[in-house]
This record gives sequence, structure tokens and C-alpha cells, in this order.
Amino acid sequence: MLVESNPVAHATADGNAADRVEWFRDLGLGLFIHWSIDTQLGSDVSHPLVGASQDFVERYYEELPRRFRPRRFDPTEWAELADLVGMRYVVFTTKHHNGFCMFRTATTERHVGNTPFGRDTTAEILEAFREHGIAAGVYFSPDDFAWLWEQGIPIQRSIPSVQPAANPGLMELAKSQMTELLTEFGPVEIVFFDGEAEGLREHTWQTDPNVVVTRGALPTPEQYIPGQPIDGAWESNLTMGSQWTYKPTNETYKSGTRLIEILIETRAKGGNLLLNIGPKPDGTIPVEQEARLQELGLWMFVNGEAIYATRPWVVTNEGELWFTASKDAKSVYVIVTGERWKWGERREFVLRSIKATELTEVSVLGQSGQLMEYRPELDATPRWEQTDAGLVVSALNAQRLYNDKKWPNPVVIKLTNVEAAAEPTRISTVDASWDEATSTVSVGVTVLARGSSESVRLGAEYQDITGMDTMERPDEWKPTELVADEGAVVHAPFHAEPGRLYAVRALGRTALLDVRGPELKFRTPGIASG
Repeated sequence: MLVESNPVAHATADGNAADRVEWFRDLGLGLFIHWSIDTQLGSDVSHPLVGASQDFVERYYEELPRRFRPRRFDPTEWAELADLVGMRYVVFTTKHHNGFCMFRTATTERHVGNTPFGRDTTAEILEAFREHGIAAGVYFSPDDFAWLWEQGIPIQRSIPSVQPAANPGLMELAKSQMTELLTEFGPVEIVFFDGEAEGLREHTWQTDPNVVVTRGALPTPEQYIPGQPIDGAWESNLTMGSQWTYKPTNETYKSGTRLIEILIETRAKGGNLLLNIGPKPDGTIPVEQEARLQELGLWMFVNGEAIYATRPWVVTNEGELWFTASKDAKSVYVIVTGERWKWGERREFVLRSIKATELTEVSVLGQSGQLMEYRPELDATPRWEQTDAGLVVSALNAQRLYNDKKWPNPVVIKLTNVEAAAEPTRISTVDASWDEATSTVSVGVTVLARGSSESVRLGAEYQDITGMDTMERPDEWKPTELVADEGAVVHAPFHAEPGRLYAVRALGRTALLDVRGPELKFRTPGIASG
């Protein structure tokens, strides 16, 4: 059965002011900070409370606040690092699902002021970031496990009976806490509601119309990037490793290069990236996370122009060449991913979605285009030529960023005064159906606009998302077989297990790039095996 149509792109409501949304889109890159009392355990934040024994819950709320002593907590150090990286906004977990407030509040005894540490972490963090020119944002969970436990209600998420809308006392508590955050902690410019935001987002806009509500009003895919660009503002939020809070052992981190590639793809598709860190119990940032932030910061120092205040180009990419564009579409940034571009190497690219004009100029971000260290005989001048095959761009990687000359990350070519030379191909995910006899789900796919593509091969991609949070997705999508487009709806089948929830989306392959359609959720009939 079809559960939800296009759950990622769909926003439940948007009362954000239009000019503030454009301001938010220009920021491009933000820092997410997950830090709460259970960081001491190295466990997932809040979620171990669901299905926990009474003894576990009691010790969680009694012992962890008594032990909260982050002796090396220095929010100025966090803000200085974020500023160096090029983060333009921060979002801090003021209250996660556990209901423990990381700010002083008059609404409950469960707050950071009643720990041995005693200091107001939220106030100090937001102020430190503002002092470094970084917009202050707060994460707030409408779910409150402490409130449920105190009311004798089993701790749970994502069911109507535990939401604020079904519990007037919880709604009143959440609104009071949001009022405190919006009126007593200096200017709060961004709010991220991790849960059912109905009633709370409206209260936020009534309290301060300039606040941008992200989750709860805008699409916020979690731990992945959507397959297709989403119209308007959106934000992808993800971790460096596998967990939001600090995970002292059994953790695997993405490489710095992979994080940079994620930022590039997110911006090429028009979204912001909210990249998470999980500070340690003592208040310091884990060295693995700090190192990756520094690598990202070096890349941003050179190439930030391709990230800030940009919008999608007519196509997101041509193979491993990704694009962003200035808001007037007169400048296009060609971000060269994939194989490492060696220092001192001249490379040539043929671009089929960009057309030069008489005024076109080409440069490499961070480079003068005049010389290369220790190699005066080399011509470092970037150049272009418009041909029947496309716009040919030639450039030298002349900037040494690492002593060993092996900087592994993308180089960015800037083209000014150019025009679009291609029309995008658009496809749609029509529907999904179940065939009990063959245990297959069939995904309907069709071409909406062929654009500049002479042919399109169609299929689908799918993921088993059973038991995952609303916006969470695994790392990889599985493709079906691709077939030729014959001008009608194509049905792409895949084998599925009974009683499972799948995310499915259309997949189209053209000579220029792969395109994707909106996502659907489909639950197969029957009882799941596990």
C-alpha cells in the first residue's frame, strides 16, 4: 500500500517570511551540535529510553544529571573552529527527546542549571557563536520522554497519542519552553523541530516572525541527500560517523573528502548542509571530528565562493563535474570531483550544459592563473573554447595546499558571463504496486520532459526503511534494471519482503547525467519476519 507521496520534498506548512528563507538559502553551511546528559554514556541520544526498564529510566534521570561535569567546556573554542571552517549558522540541541533541557528554565527541574556544572550551556553557546558572526539556531524536540514518564505514559515516538497535539499539558510545556528560548537567549534566527511541530511552529512565528523554522516547515532529509533537486529551500542534516552524539568506540567516520563531496552535491541540488558534531563528556570536540572540520575548512577557505549564496544550475552535474551558479546565473562554478587532480597537471573538460559568450572568462578559485611555484616554464593560464561538442575548458592545478602535493579534494573552475546550453530532463515516480504471486513491488516511472536528452533509460531505486525515523535513510539505494523509454509509463519491479516499508523513486539515465523522481513510501502487505 502507498503510505506517503513524496515525503522528503513535502513540507507540512511554511509560514516563514520569504526574505528570511532566501537569507537562509544563502548561508549554505551550518553546524549541528548534539550534546546532552547521556553523552557521558557514549550511547545514542535519548532513544535508549524507548522500551527501557523502569530501573534504567529511573537511573537515567537521577544519576546522569548528578554526574554532568564538562570541565573543559569552552564554547568560544567551538565557535572559533566553526568560524574557521566557514559555518554560517549553528543549531544546538537545547532539548532532545529525553526532555532534559540544556538551558535554565522555569518550566521543569530537569535542566542543566540543576547539575553540578550549573552553567547555562545554551546561553553560552549561542552567545559565543553570535560573537563570531554565526547565526544562532536551536533544535527543540516536541517529544518529551521525561514528561511521558512522569505521567505514567509509555515512552514512545511517532504515534499520535504521545504528541503535544494530543496532550494539552505537554503542548503548554513546550510552548513555554519555546517562549523562553525565543525571548531570553538573545536573537534566535533558526528553529529545528525534531518531531510533530503543529502548534509549536505557529507559536514560534507569532513570537518572532523573523525566525526561520527548518524541520517542521521545510524539507530536512536526514543522513542523506535527495535524488532530485527540491524546489525552494531545504536542508540535509547528517553525521560525520554513524551517531549524532559522541560515540567513543565502534565508530566509523566519513573521510574529509567524502564530507566535502556531500556538501557539493547538497549545494548543487539547492540545499543547505547542516553537519553534525558530538562533543565529548568533558566538553571538547573529538579529535577525529575536529580534523575533518579543519580539512573542510581548508577547502572552504579556497572555494567558499562556490557554496555561499549560490543556486542550482540547469543540471546538477555532468558525471563527476558538479555545478552551482550565482543567483543571477551569470557565473557558474564547475566543481571537479572524482579522480584527484594532481598538482601541476593541466586538465581539459567538455561541458555540454554551458555555452560561452563574447564576455566569458574562466578562472580557478584560489589561483591567480599566472604562475606555478617552482615551475616557471609552465603556462598557468586557464582558457576556454566553444566547439560543436560543447564548451571546452582547460586549466592547470597550480596551487599547493599540502606539502606532499597530494591534496585529494575537488578543484573549482569559475566561468563568468555564460549561458545555459541544455534543458534538464525531468522524470516522475508515478505509483507503486504489489504483486503477491511474485513478491515484487512495481514502481511506475514516466518522463515529464525530455529536455536536451535524445534518449532516456528508465528504472527505479529502492531502500528498505522499516523501523527508521521519518526522514532517515540508509547510505545506498538499490537500482532496478533500466529499460528504454517508449513514451508511456514504465514499470520497474524489484523483489520485496512482506510487511516491510520501502522508499522508492524513479531513476532515469541520460547521456549527460542520471536524474531521479520524487520519493514514495510503500508498505508491502503481510507480516515482517524480523
